[in-house]
Amino acid sequence: MRILAGLRDADRSLTKRTASGIPPGVGKVLSAVEETAESTKLWCGAAAAMAWLGGWRGRRAAVSGLAALAVAQLVSNGVCKQVAGRPRPPKEWFPHDEVDDRPDSSSFPSGHTAAAVAFTAAVAPTWPVAGALCAVPAGMVALERVQSGAHYPSDVATGAVIGLVGAWLTRQAPRLILRHWFPS
Repeated sequence: MRILAGLRDADRSLTKRTASGIPPGVGKVLSAVEETAESTKLWCGAAAAMAWLGGWRGRRAAVSGLAALAVAQLVSNGVCKQVAGRPRPPKEWFPHDEVDDRPDSSSFPSGHTAAAVAFTAAVAPTWPVAGALCAVPAGMVALERVQSGAHYPSDVATGAVIGLVGAWLTRQAPRLILRHWFPS
């Protein structure tokens, strides 16, 4: 129990420090990136650009990224948020008005982070340069979710883990399906 209390205290402390430690100009940039990522617009746009500009590798990366994103969204928003029911961080911790624009759904886990990490992690093995480029806005989205008051750091970390698992499952699924349906 002491470990959980310590983790909860660290989560609260990190949330408060992030909320007050990010300069307003940086916060506006983070918010702009998050706004483009809202409803997966950023990742769908990146997938379209990859498919159009990247030949077979771009199309494969785009399909992998979107499939992983769908898995991560299903797990984070369709399952975990429905079960967890964690309230968002208290509004009084945040010295800006962005906190008024956050969703009413459960705070745990961060679906935005899950989607961003899943897309990026699924794209990277097929097209490392595109994966590295996607990692920048993915990191910004994760940071913004805490800075804006939408999530605790543990929500974001859990969303990132869900994203990584979603990317791994997406990459492994064809092999696992073939092994199950066509054993050697």
